[in-house]
Amino acid sequence: MIPTMILVGVVLGRWWKVALVVAALGWPLLLVATGLMGVEPGLLVASALAVLNAGVGVLAHQGVLHVYRSARAA
Repeated sequence: MIPTMILVGVVLGRWWKVALVVAALGWPLLLVATGLMGVEPGLLVASALAVLNAGVGVLAHQGVLHVYRSARAA
């Protein structure tokens, strides 16, 4: 889970709101579709963890963009 959601955050990091919504909705949907979890309260925890992990990827993406823009401006 962790590397997958971090990758989602890195890939969609430019559009951070979209990345977090995709993580919040996509991961629980994937868990239910594959039969790993049913529709239960634990999906809220899975969704929250997915958003946190995608947030790490978004921060990494935004950090690289910031360094790139700073280096280009100098």
